[in-house]
Amino acid sequence: MKRSGFFVAIFAVLVCSAIAAESNWSPELLTIDLASALHLAGACNIDIQLAREKVAEASAAEESAIERFFPWIAPGVTYRRHDNLIQNTEGLIEEVHKQSYAPGGVVVAQTEIGDAIFKSLEAHQLAKAARHGLDAQQQETILAAARGYFDLAAAHEALGVAREALRASSDYTAETARAVDAGIAFKGDALRVKVQQQRDQIGLRRAEENARLASATLVELLHLDPTVELMPRDASVVPLSIISTKETLGDLVSQALAARPEAQESAAFFSAAQHAKNGAIYGPVMPTVGGQAFFGGLGGGMDSETGHFGGSEDYVASVSWRVGPGGLFDFGNIHAQQARLRGATLTASKVTDQIANEVIASHIRLQSLADQIATAKQSLSDAEEALRLGQERKEFGVGVVLETIQAEQDLARARSDYLNIVTDYNKAQYALLRALGRLSAPAPPSDHSRGR
Repeated sequence: MKRSGFFVAIFAVLVCSAIAAESNWSPELLTIDLASALHLAGACNIDIQLAREKVAEASAAEESAIERFFPWIAPGVTYRRHDNLIQNTEGLIEEVHKQSYAPGGVVVAQTEIGDAIFKSLEAHQLAKAARHGLDAQQQETILAAARGYFDLAAAHEALGVAREALRASSDYTAETARAVDAGIAFKGDALRVKVQQQRDQIGLRRAEENARLASATLVELLHLDPTVELMPRDASVVPLSIISTKETLGDLVSQALAARPEAQESAAFFSAAQHAKNGAIYGPVMPTVGGQAFFGGLGGGMDSETGHFGGSEDYVASVSWRVGPGGLFDFGNIHAQQARLRGATLTASKVTDQIANEVIASHIRLQSLADQIATAKQSLSDAEEALRLGQERKEFGVGVVLETIQAEQDLARARSDYLNIVTDYNKAQYALLRALGRLSAPAPPSDHSRGR
């Protein structure tokens, strides 16, 4: 069932607040799945919130540009007093003492028509660019959240692999120690097994560190309490299938150029630069139109006389052109806006090249990782079979402990290789979705379970 944007936003705020509040009093472990991570990234991430404020700022600037077409009103009271000499209308100098007062309101409208038109057009395009920039930031953040979650899941599965490796080497260490004590094993072999156990202890500690760091990275991205430790709901890393690679590169690049918000953002910046350039050239040709009207009263007289009060109105209308800086023949401004337009053209070309390169690179990497998964899966199967055979030889007294330890090491490496390749494969699929401009935050999850 569809949820409105309002309820989605309310849900996001409640989830972010609830997680932060609970983690303040208890450093509990919070479980999270991929859908929850992507949704929280779209709702709580600081970079997205900053992008939203840029949209609000650009929209306000557009409103201000439109308001330049409207008059403003200045209510007030004017008091004038004159003493001593003044020149009358006939040219004579005479001594005069007089005063006047004029309460009322002045309606003033002065619009540089060309400047107002082109500034409003430019501001509209800049507001569009800000909205596309928000879309781009949302997709980039969702991609980062997907990568962060996959790294978290991989780190926890690697932690399991490290624990299993340490358990096996610890068992062999104890076994060889008993064999040495019984006089049926070489002490040097026991030391070699002990060294491997110590290496596995270091590997486990590093795996624990990596899991904690992966959690901290994702917590920062989701703007959660920094003391919270996240746990993947399912630490089993398996290959996902969320995008097809059967389409041709040409089709994928065309889709990306049509869908990517960065392309639309650069187009809006180009259009804004065009309006600014046209405003510098053609805007000053249009006159500045002004008007002023006073509605109120006028009173006063000789010396301190305050009578003779009555209604008074004044009207002024003007049409003018500005020549020089800020007006006609302002070649510095014209050249600056022309350079800005050329820069916007080059930026748009650069964005196009970047989008095409991202699509091609992501597509190539995804196909390569798909091939590597098959090889890594076969390698994992072979390592498991080699360990099984080695253990059988050991049970029948044919093999030695060191051969089995070597097989355990090979299996651990095969598991690690398979885990890393599958993780990169899943991240590459999201990277290709991002390159094509198809990433979006999922709907709020039905529940957000947490556990110690």
